[in-house]
Amino acid sequence: MLTQEQNELLTKTGPGTPMGDLFRRYWIPALQADEIPEPDCPPVRVKILNESLIAFRDTQGRIGLIDEFCSHRTASLFFGRNEECGLRCAYHGWKYDVDGNCIDMPSEPEGSKFRERIKQRAYPCVERAGIIWTYMGPTDMKPDLPELEWATIPDSHRYSSKRRQFSNYLQAMEGGIDSSHVSFAHRFNLDDDPMHSGTAGNEYLKADTRPKFEVAETDGGLLIGARRNADDENYYWRVTQWIMPWYTIIPPFGTHNPLGAHAWVPIDDETCWAWSINYHPTRPLREDELAAMRDGGGIHVKYIPGTYDPIANRENDYLMDREAQRRKESFSGIEGISAQDFSLQESMGQICDRTKERLGTSDAGIILARRRLLAALEDAQEGEVPGVDVEHQQVRSTSVLLPKEVPFQEGAREALIAKPGEDFVSI
Repeated sequence: MLTQEQNELLTKTGPGTPMGDLFRRYWIPALQADEIPEPDCPPVRVKILNESLIAFRDTQGRIGLIDEFCSHRTASLFFGRNEECGLRCAYHGWKYDVDGNCIDMPSEPEGSKFRERIKQRAYPCVERAGIIWTYMGPTDMKPDLPELEWATIPDSHRYSSKRRQFSNYLQAMEGGIDSSHVSFAHRFNLDDDPMHSGTAGNEYLKADTRPKFEVAETDGGLLIGARRNADDENYYWRVTQWIMPWYTIIPPFGTHNPLGAHAWVPIDDETCWAWSINYHPTRPLREDELAAMRDGGGIHVKYIPGTYDPIANRENDYLMDREAQRRKESFSGIEGISAQDFSLQESMGQICDRTKERLGTSDAGIILARRRLLAALEDAQEGEVPGVDVEHQQVRSTSVLLPKEVPFQEGAREALIAKPGEDFVSI
């Protein structure tokens, strides 16, 4: 368990907090590119790391991400007019470009230079992989753009979605690195899910519900190995990549299915964006796969129309079916692997009280991830930020059979490297 002070260090991410300052040293997935699909389209609200912002695409297609509230009288720029290479406040007409410069101030006398002294807070943005990324840290410490494999492959090979989760980012992310829950929370649904069914790994996972965990540090995060019995000579290993500061790659089931990945980005201290990505490094996603993803299958969800909130949510008890639970059609009575996960993560409270936890051997990955994040705070004070070098991000998760005497990080070494044009390794 953690102390209250440690829990607050890990979960508080607003401006001026230690973890918030650390997270601002990374490129951050801010919004989907199709939320601002064309020049001069309506602006959208964006909240990240407790900062209320406005995103817009100007007349030339450049992307702006600026403080939501006008520097004049703090009216929301969400109601502004996106026109002629700037966003104009609907209250008094002050206008800002994508860099936050005030380029027009019609409420002031002609010839006034007052506007030259006004600067709206603005963050640089880059569009990549159908996502708009932003950097919110010191300008002289900006890292290279992210080279996660799913961010570098052709658009046809990838599908991404996001949903709003009503919990702190940390408990959501910890769910993403916890392999032991799969044998229980998803037990009765693995055969129905197209990402799992018909694979040897699925059978090993159901047969051995007591995985043994080994965790190894990497330059960019952690390797979390979950070991299950396979036969007299081999273990079945599911190896999860956790990449600083909030990325996970799901160990795959079979080579015919796409890989899955997540990013857990704080909105504020009580909610987060849960990004879900399916991708295949060597082929386009099939239309039937895309249709299932768009319909909320697998790691994706169905939305309340006009929102990024799941239809199954805490207000309706996630559409829980007690009869399905009783009949063992679903371990939790909740439909869908994604909803099964976030319902339990949200049930912990919006900020989990980790002083009450009693962690076991299956929580080794979670324990070390917390330690790694806390250590990163100290590293950042010394000028070192783990996980920003592109080679730290060019990795994969895997699921493999290995002889019992072979350490997983050695036996799976080649399978854990993302090699352009090469298929991933899985059973």
